[in-house]
Amino acid sequence: MSPADRGDDGTDRTGSDSSGDAGGERRADTETSTGASEERRDRSGVSSDPADGRDPRDEPERVANEERRRNIAFVSALTAVVGAWVVASVFLYDVAGSILLNNVLVGALVVFAASYNYYRQYSGRPTSVGVSTLVALLGIWLIVAAVLFELLGGHLWNTAISGLLIAVLAGYNAYEMREARAVAGTPDSSE
Repeated sequence: MSPADRGDDGTDRTGSDSSGDAGGERRADTETSTGASEERRDRSGVSSDPADGRDPRDEPERVANEERRRNIAFVSALTAVVGAWVVASVFLYDVAGSILLNNVLVGALVVFAASYNYYRQYSGRPTSVGVSTLVALLGIWLIVAAVLFELLGGHLWNTAISGLLIAVLAGYNAYEMREARAVAGTPDSSE
């Protein structure tokens, strides 16, 4: 290394690996208030320094949990959209009476509950398994209500398929949330 490649403090300015480490690892010298300390990082930037409290072997689990969080949020948003469709569909099919009230109330509850889980997910708080289970039950109620209220034609299929979608999406979310808690080792709560 030429003198031009060294800084005033003697550190390597080229960024090349002068430590001779094998296996694609590199060393990065970092200056702290107590003096120079050495930290090992692999190519992904994950520290293997035991002082930071993270085990590099836990990285795949952390990535899987982040992917699960994104999926839960997306499915919650999609469930809220289907709930909004249930509310809007009564005006499209021009229905009245008890089915109008049923679909508006159930659709609004689905929108509210699914949006609640979406909000909790993005605010960093754990989502509620109980709320997702309630939404799944509301979806099943829509299927039953389509037959119970003797709907005909397009509105029957619209309500039944919307209920099925809501039940499946919310059931998937409840399952994923329970799995995430099992992996993380936290107790189930339906906050």
